[in-house]
Amino acid sequence: MATGRTDVPVEVFLDGVTHRVRRRDAATLLALMERVTGETAYMWGPSIVGFGEYHYRYDSGREGDAPAAAFSPRKTAMTVYLTPGFAEHSPLLERLGPHTTGVGCLYLKDLDDVDLDVLEALVRESYDAVTASP
Repeated sequence: MATGRTDVPVEVFLDGVTHRVRRRDAATLLALMERVTGETAYMWGPSIVGFGEYHYRYDSGREGDAPAAAFSPRKTAMTVYLTPGFAEHSPLLERLGPHTTGVGCLYLKDLDDVDLDVLEALVRESYDAVTASP
């Protein structure tokens, strides 16, 4: 991610989400990710709600810090950031419900349509993968 952690209160950001379903789903994800990670939520850039932090380093030499778990209520869908990719999560994704994926992003239109236990397991797998000791 090309953005950093900020001091903007998460509640202020979430109160500004105008899409009714995204605001409702953001409250659900906030509770789910706090439970899974044991971390307090903070803003990462202007629109990403993050939990915990990890350092990454690519073979190219590029490196930085990113939230260990995160989501963003975007206009067209809720974005959940997962690592280390989707091949590792394939069995769970098959049971999740309606979704699409991008590079490291899981897009959900409505959390009422997905299995929240499966979503919690996906977040847990991703969080554990990036926070595991080397």
